[in-house]
Amino acid sequence: MLDKNVRLLLISTSTVYGTGYLDHAESEIRDHLRDVKSVAFVPYALHDHEAYANKACERFERMGFQCESIHRAKSPKAAIEQAEATFIGGGNTFRLLKALYDLELIEAIRHRARAGMPYVGASAGTNVAGPTIRTTNDMPIVQPPTLDALNLFPYQINPHYQDPDPTSKHMGETREERLLQYMEENDCAVIGLREGSMLRVNQGEIRLVGAPAARIFERGKTPYEIAAPATIKL
Repeated sequence: MLDKNVRLLLISTSTVYGTGYLDHAESEIRDHLRDVKSVAFVPYALHDHEAYANKACERFERMGFQCESIHRAKSPKAAIEQAEATFIGGGNTFRLLKALYDLELIEAIRHRARAGMPYVGASAGTNVAGPTIRTTNDMPIVQPPTLDALNLFPYQINPHYQDPDPTSKHMGETREERLLQYMEENDCAVIGLREGSMLRVNQGEIRLVGAPAARIFERGKTPYEIAAPATIKL
């Protein structure tokens, strides 16, 4: 069930080939955050929090927003509770989720987002917005207490979705095959977000925006395409 108060911008990747950090998403970010002046950045998907915070906050400040990384706060949880908006960046999804649990941020972020705080996620930050992180591409380099995530978005997401390369000699499973295996064991639909794709959630509506189409996986159905811009109803 999608809470009508939830406002999400879920980005497949922070950088599209040939562009700079968040360049391809700037217009969507600006529109999504048009009612706020400041953003709380969550850097825990990467090991070097300080370097990551400098990069992300510099980019948000160039877009006209004040930005502060919550790892610099005396209480990261209090920083989320007081935030106007939150941006969770990409990296390793398992490391990110473990940190969110360790720092008691899951309920804090969930509560604020369900109260209407704008949420922006990229890659791992997009993964954790869904019910679980079971459809991440990342290695489990650490062990979170559970794979359950924020559950702000009702469907699973697979950021960085890649189509099979017919010229490749790689004989391993394709991304589609892996997601079809997920569907054999689970009944929650998956949205494969290609690079450049984004999901906008506002007032209970899910909109696919960005350049490429998304690949949709539903149990008992052949995977199919939805071209942006479009409203997604599963």
